[in-house]
Amino acid sequence: MSEQTECNCQKTKERSEKEYKDLINRLNRIEGQVRGIKGMVERDVYCIDILVQVAAVNAALNSFNKLLLSNHIKTCVTKDIQEGKEETVDELVTVLQKLMK
Repeated sequence: MSEQTECNCQKTKERSEKEYKDLINRLNRIEGQVRGIKGMVERDVYCIDILVQVAAVNAALNSFNKLLLSNHIKTCVTKDIQEGKEETVDELVTVLQKLMK
């Protein structure tokens, strides 16, 4: 579906075409919002106006995280638990703790 970037990830996940497109579309919108904020800074836009846009980006990222996490639990976590891979629950707890900081 897409070229993978290098990371220290050892696991991969095949996503349905619908899930892939939804995630990419959300990321493209977020990327556009961030570019818009950069442009606002470059144009010396009033601080409050920029902060409002930053809040919108944060909300969009949170929405992205919720969708990705939901898909992860419904697919990867469920599959691993069914296969007896209990360490996946620990991994999920760890990532939830990071997300809730």
